Amino acid sequence: MAATAKIIAIGNSVGIILPREVMAKLHLEKGDQVYFNETVNGMELTPYDQNFAEEMEAARHVMRKNRDVLRRLAE
Repeated sequence: MAATAKIIAIGNSVGIILPREVMAKLHLEKGDQVYFNETVNGMELTPYDQNFAEEMEAARHVMRKNRDVLRRLAE
């Protein structure tokens, strides 16, 4: 899917107007937060926070490794 977006002035800042098709494809609504990730092909726009996902995976690893300790602490 190829689409274009227009950059507009918003006060002293700028914003990008996303086409409805892009919003629907990304399951975005007005007010949602998006993330920009640099890739070898340029910038990627996504509703997915890569840093948060990595932190959650690290937390899952710690919880699996220390399952018995966490279970005792919960008692």
